[in-house]
Amino acid sequence: MNLKKSRSVGASSPINGLGKQDAESRRKRKTAEIAQALNTTPVDVAALRRMAISEGGLLTDEIRRQVWPRLLNVSVENIPEQLEPVDRDNNKDFNQVLLDVQRSLRRFPPGMPDEQREGLQEELIDIILRVLVKNPQLHYYQGYHDIVVTFLLVLGERLATALVEKLSTHHLRDFMDPTMDNTKHILNYLMPIIERVNPEVYDFMQQAEVGTIFALSWLITWFGHVLSDFRHVVRLYDFFLACHPLMPIYFAAVIVLHREDEVLDCECDMAMMHHLLSRIPEDLPYETLISRAGDLFVQFPPSELARERNQLTAVSTFKDFELASTQQRPDTVLRQRRKEQQQQQRTLDAQRGTVAVVQPTARRFMRLAVMGLTVALGAAALAVVNSALEWAPKLDLLFP
Repeated sequence: MNLKKSRSVGASSPINGLGKQDAESRRKRKTAEIAQALNTTPVDVAALRRMAISEGGLLTDEIRRQVWPRLLNVSVENIPEQLEPVDRDNNKDFNQVLLDVQRSLRRFPPGMPDEQREGLQEELIDIILRVLVKNPQLHYYQGYHDIVVTFLLVLGERLATALVEKLSTHHLRDFMDPTMDNTKHILNYLMPIIERVNPEVYDFMQQAEVGTIFALSWLITWFGHVLSDFRHVVRLYDFFLACHPLMPIYFAAVIVLHREDEVLDCECDMAMMHHLLSRIPEDLPYETLISRAGDLFVQFPPSELARERNQLTAVSTFKDFELASTQQRPDTVLRQRRKEQQQQQRTLDAQRGTVAVVQPTARRFMRLAVMGLTVALGAAALAVVNSALEWAPKLDLLFP
């Protein structure tokens, strides 16, 4: 399987290259299907996830304001009308948050009046501090504000506060530890995915010793920090909110694989390759890459990668995440599991005297040949939705 570059339509192009009239017809049909799913009793969350994943995503911010809460299981009716006041003077994170928010000018729409932007920046600070104060187990990280500002711009302060809190205690939980250990473990999924799809690119990157730090800002901001077009950011957020928490690392992998020619043409040098990969092209075929990320998630699920590579992370398996979500204590349940796994690995390493290194073998090619072509979008989307629903219902997915 080869994920070389292919020319695909952008976010603003007619869907699948069809004419504007047909694209508008599809848009109206999808809007009607979303409305039907929202009006079903109970709400058809599985259908909403399919709509968020499928081509074009959720189409408009008006629709996102209705659907994003459903994807995160946030009951809009239970959100307080008045938000809690924020004590900035006695908040340990205030100074760093303020500095980051002041540097976030490009995240606001160009041409927005200064007064309006400054008001939104004040709201952005309050949302972040409010979530951190209410959840002291969470630790602020630089880049968090890039995610929060997206929710603020789409949803407004009141609704954004509720969704960001849910997101922070689940999808983003590993990034909000006191250390970056779990974040690094999640980054360690990147190269095994690339290896399975394109061993040549994998071997070249290994030879260059480029590592995975180039993708750190992609992962911890859900690409919000590195993409200049807000339409592309919210399209990816539609996709990520509808999927397993590790989907962003699969999307990072398909970006690298899409740039195969550039990678292989680059000088085999760490600095040169890091510079190349850390800059995301403006003209990525987002719909194609989203489809491929879903394909790879189905073919190489996180549980398989974790088992084969012994990567230890709080969301390394659906079962672990489901357990943690059920008990509403991912920080306790999974860290204990990770501690036990680390102890087991240290014992194994001591017995072996060295850590086994997996070398590329012909088995990779045989496996890919057996799998054949990538999974069709429809099948992949369905599988991805089902995987998301495996853990989402444990968060009381159906609204009261």
